[in-house]
Amino acid sequence: MMMTLLEAIKARHSVRHYISKPLTQDTIDTLQAKIEEVNREGNLHIQLVLNEKKGFSGMMAYGSFSGVENYLVMAGEKVDDLDERIGYYGEQLVLLAQQLGLGTCWAGISYRKVKGTYQLEGKEKVACMISLGYPDDPGRNLKRKTIQDVSNASDLTPAWFQAGVEAALLAPTAINQQKFYFEYLHPHGDNNHRVKATRSFSIVGYTQMDLGIAKLHFEIGAGKDNFEWV
Repeated sequence: MMMTLLEAIKARHSVRHYISKPLTQDTIDTLQAKIEEVNREGNLHIQLVLNEKKGFSGMMAYGSFSGVENYLVMAGEKVDDLDERIGYYGEQLVLLAQQLGLGTCWAGISYRKVKGTYQLEGKEKVACMISLGYPDDPGRNLKRKTIQDVSNASDLTPAWFQAGVEAALLAPTAINQQKFYFEYLHPHGDNNHRVKATRSFSIVGYTQMDLGIAKLHFEIGAGKDNFEWV
């Protein structure tokens, strides 16, 4: 029985080392179907590259990756909100991969573009890549910020809001920077529950992409029907 998305959030960790084992056809088909869905919904051009060993090898991998033979090329038209959409929809693929028994790792710079493995159209660009495969890496427990560090959760905010923040704290971010903040806006008049998600400055960058990932985690933890984004 496949794990739930919340279980996948709790089980996921960044995997940099993989065993050499081809993905099954069922796994490939499931991933491709989801890629088509998120590309359509997110107006993106994500592509799955299979059995290709150069993208995460050599100097660009900085010795931190090994055994990568499959990866996702995270591409889309170069516009202001591209990185946030890449994060939000890309993490849907990461969590699906976790449900399928695969490991993944977001890579902002530790890869190289291999000619002929993917296609770009018009004003499209590659925002990042995600390694993908059967893990040979137990992962590690990262130090996380607290709920109070990244939100205004309190005794006055709903339980679902704290659950959303807890899920967001498990989101992968560049060098574990967690430069996001979730604010519960208390209802006035219409009783609608609203949440505002913002990011703070980071010299490392990638905060917009990180925010997209964290927002997806928040929705899964909180339940999308409980609130609306500001």
